[in-house]
Amino acid sequence: MEQFLSYTKEVQEALQNKQPVVALESTIISHGLPYPQNLEMARKVEEIIREQGAVPATIGIMDGEVKIGLTEEELNVFATSENVHKVSRRDFAHVIAQRELGATTVAGTMIAAELAGIKVFATGGIGGVHREGEITWDVSADLTELAQTNVAVVCAGAKSILDIGRTLEYLETHGVPVIGYKTNTFPSFYSRVSEFGVDYQIDQPEAVAKSLKTKWDLGLEGGAIIANPVPEHAALDYNKIENVIQEAITEAKNNNITGKEVTPFILDKVKSLTDGQSLETNLALVYHNAEVAGLIASAYQEN
Repeated sequence: MEQFLSYTKEVQEALQNKQPVVALESTIISHGLPYPQNLEMARKVEEIIREQGAVPATIGIMDGEVKIGLTEEELNVFATSENVHKVSRRDFAHVIAQRELGATTVAGTMIAAELAGIKVFATGGIGGVHREGEITWDVSADLTELAQTNVAVVCAGAKSILDIGRTLEYLETHGVPVIGYKTNTFPSFYSRVSEFGVDYQIDQPEAVAKSLKTKWDLGLEGGAIIANPVPEHAALDYNKIENVIQEAITEAKNNNITGKEVTPFILDKVKSLTDGQSLETNLALVYHNAEVAGLIASAYQEN
């Protein structure tokens, strides 16, 4: 796939000079937030990463190329265009061959980041095993990518609409370490807590970077989760958000909403039932993840 990669001048120079770089997904721009908040978010995330001494590389697919870093004009295209494909592993060939516009998911961004030599990636939350996944077999491709792709993902845990317990079991089976950044509890996206713990708590970016480098120097293939809880001032109460999600799930069932339509329906209901507070929480955790990812990437480059 390397022949299909193109770089902004800033990212290319950073990689050539062995400066720290943080990968960013584009799905959150095209599908996660409305315009103009999505464009404002994309700009602010890049600014936060630069403040930590690292270079941001927002990844997307345009004109038959995988863009490692987006220009201001390209960011605007992703923020305002309709019919943007969500690109995971299965979608790269089609979207590139047809020269269509594609926003990379967590899995898609990990693939491109590894090819570009980027080790740290900041996102909101990872996908996982869906509730009632034992019936639907609905398991995010993010998990299989984490099992085989050497990129560390800084996130606020798994989205709380998922089955967090089964998600963590899957990661354990595939040898993906779950590191809690300044926490021993696995965060649940909107909330700082869940009913589950992490594998290890590490409180300094330098120690996280050393753990990651040691893992890959040992030849242990696969990614790592850096679980970074949403800041306290923006967090939602765990029990309250769980009740909201259960209400949304029940409504989805009653309205025969299935398959790919379930997640956007539930997220929309969560936003409505929390009077829009979930959107503010979402933004706060994305910014916090960008900050921590920038610190870890800078520390990793110094190792």
